[in-house]
Amino acid sequence: MKAPGKSYRTGISIFELTEMFPSEQSAVEWFEAILWPNGRKCGHCGGDKTSMASHKTMPYWCKECRKYFSVRTGTVLAKSNLPLRKWVFGVYLFVTGLKEISSMKLHRELHIGQKAAWFMLHRLREAWSVSGLEKFSGPVEVDETYVGGKEDNKHENKKLKAGRDGVGKTAVVGVKDRKTNEVKAKVVSNTKKTTLQGFVGENVESEADKYTDNNTSYLL
Repeated sequence: MKAPGKSYRTGISIFELTEMFPSEQSAVEWFEAILWPNGRKCGHCGGDKTSMASHKTMPYWCKECRKYFSVRTGTVLAKSNLPLRKWVFGVYLFVTGLKEISSMKLHRELHIGQKAAWFMLHRLREAWSVSGLEKFSGPVEVDETYVGGKEDNKHENKKLKAGRDGVGKTAVVGVKDRKTNEVKAKVVSNTKKTTLQGFVGENVESEADKYTDNNTSYLL
């Protein structure tokens, strides 16, 4: 018999998820139940002597380390200002996708900024220990360079006689995302069209705007 296929998969639908989390408070309560199944603990010191507080963003007070905290403190949510309800739906999209989700999809589906989506995706990967990095969504700048000493400065018996420019040097190709200023670079064996296009394809989303010099090798 054939496998049932992806259309047969069962689980919580997006409609059911919306009913489960109709408000921000419902999301807060869910995260607290997950993080503190045996009672509330301080995100700073782990102490359990806590109480409610009147702080604007930190609803709890630790009597041991004398610090305010929330369910975000000490977790991958700590540096995010996004509503926890957005995080619930982000988790859902992350774990139910047939393919690895992109930050652009989170950006579109959750109606959040691209930088916030990038941050969320990396925190989710961290929480699930998923390796690999997000492809740049662009616009990006791509270029290659050669690293190494000049042939003229080498001893005579070590000089390479043929060619110029990159002769005797190591080729490095790099890409920079203009929105996030993130940079990826890789040592390559050559700067042929197939090599450079392969690097771009591995690190940049296909629909991203790409900027480089007059080197046509980068054009897909």
